[in-house]
Amino acid sequence: MERERPDPMRPGDVVEVRSTYRGRVRWAFPHRVVADDGERFALYLAPGAEGVWMGRDPDGGYLERWISGEPPHPHVWQRHHVLSLTRRGDEHSLWHLWDDDWAFVCWYIQLQAPLREARGGLETTDHALDVVVDPDGTWRWKDEDDFAEAQALGVFTPDEAAAVRAEGERVIAVHPWPTGWEDWRPHPAWPLAQLPPSWTREPSGQVPGTVPGTWPERT
Repeated sequence: MERERPDPMRPGDVVEVRSTYRGRVRWAFPHRVVADDGERFALYLAPGAEGVWMGRDPDGGYLERWISGEPPHPHVWQRHHVLSLTRRGDEHSLWHLWDDDWAFVCWYIQLQAPLREARGGLETTDHALDVVVDPDGTWRWKDEDDFAEAQALGVFTPDEAAAVRAEGERVIAVHPWPTGWEDWRPHPAWPLAQLPPSWTREPSGQVPGTVPGTWPERT
C-alpha cells in the first residue's frame, strides 16, 4: 500500500528539528520553513538561533556524553546561514552554507536517519559522518574520527556503519549540486526563529509573497 503523504508544512512556519538517540534529544534548533511540496522540503537555520546541543569536550570528543543520559546544553547557532533540502525518506539532507555576509561557503551532506514528524517537530538521528563539498565541487569526508568512535562505542553495528558510508557515496555519485538554491535569501520579514518553551512546533503563519512548494530550477 502506498505511503500516505503528510500535509505540507507552510512557508513561514517555525519547526523544531532535533536529533535524538534512544529517545534523548542530542541537539535541537528552530528552523523556518521555506518550501514543502509534500515530497521534499527546504528549511532555514539562521545565525543567532537559540537551541540546544551536546557540545564538544576540550579534546574535541563528545560521543561518550552523547550516548549517556546527560542532557544537552543551551547553544546559539553561529557563523553560517544554513538552507537544508530534504526528501522525505532519504537518509541525508543537503545543506547550503553561507557566511555572515552571504558568501557561499559549501554544500554539506548531512548523513542522518530519515526525518520524521514527531512530537510537533522533525526528528532524526545524526549519523556522525558527513561530507563537505567545496564550491568547485571538490569533496571530502568530515568527522571520520567521530564516526569511528561511534562504532567503537556500539552506536552502529558494522553493517549499519557500512550503510551510512554507502549513503554518502551514493549522494556523491549522484552529484546533486548545484541545486538552484545557491542565490537564495530569506524573506526580509522573517524574524529570528525561536524554539517554543515546550519544544513543539509553533506555526507563525504564512509570510506574504511565499508560495508552498516553490522550487528554483536546477542549473
